[in-house]
Amino acid sequence: MKDLVDGRRVAEVYLEAVKSRFRYMKDLAERALAQVGDDALTWSPGEESNSITVIIKHLSGNMLSRWTDFLTSDGEKPGRDRDAEFVEERLPRQELMERWERGWQALFAALDALGPDDLLRTVSIRGEPHTVIDAIERQMFHYAYHVGQIIYLAKARAGERWRSLTIPRRR
Repeated sequence: MKDLVDGRRVAEVYLEAVKSRFRYMKDLAERALAQVGDDALTWSPGEESNSITVIIKHLSGNMLSRWTDFLTSDGEKPGRDRDAEFVEERLPRQELMERWERGWQALFAALDALGPDDLLRTVSIRGEPHTVIDAIERQMFHYAYHVGQIIYLAKARAGERWRSLTIPRRR
């Protein structure tokens, strides 16, 4: 009985830690975005690089696909147009941020609905089976990768105006 109680506690702590990490990622990206003007949103360092706009469109599309009906349908929804996420377009910041919020809302709603007993269930992403833990970790890695890109692009555009999001150098 003690193992079951301890196992449930570990699962609860894991779910809270995951939500905290995702919230922190979202916050870092938003603080980076606040440091750049609208012109920076569509800038990229090269033809094969993505802009902040493209990355946000992609993250939002991915989040909506992966986290909507998370436990009951494949994480790659048939209606998702992934290729369109990578088409550069000028969107008003407000519209871009609304897309951003919709994606994160889907993620947090799905995570909030999970309980300890769900973590070893099997979900499907692109037809591949994953435990819920593995699916969460897969998305954590994916989103951290893209949030890092957003921060890098914002820092490059902000230049001398950039204010550190974490501990500044030499402090």
